[in-house]
Amino acid sequence: MSERAIRVELSYPADLSGWGRDKIDGSPFRAYLGKTHDTAAPGDVWTEFVGVGCCGDTLDFPLRVESVDGGTAVTEDTEFVYTEREACGVAGGWQVQSAAGPTE
Repeated sequence: MSERAIRVELSYPADLSGWGRDKIDGSPFRAYLGKTHDTAAPGDVWTEFVGVGCCGDTLDFPLRVESVDGGTAVTEDTEFVYTEREACGVAGGWQVQSAAGPTE
């Protein structure tokens, strides 16, 4: 088995909504990453999603591995940090409850 990745830097697209950024920055999402990915190497792209609750929709977006400190094995103890990269056309946010959503 490979040595443990101590820290993984992931980039998200600049057009990921504020709501999406809040979700990926939370400890549940970070724990999810540590449980669902076995390895990380620079250049890997992980297609992830954040749920939007009762409306039954998801926001899909790409996270790209920018750098890895330590080995390549991702564990529940791996630290994840984020950086922003160029936009990629993500239509993000929970439209139903956001200012951009429908009005009555």
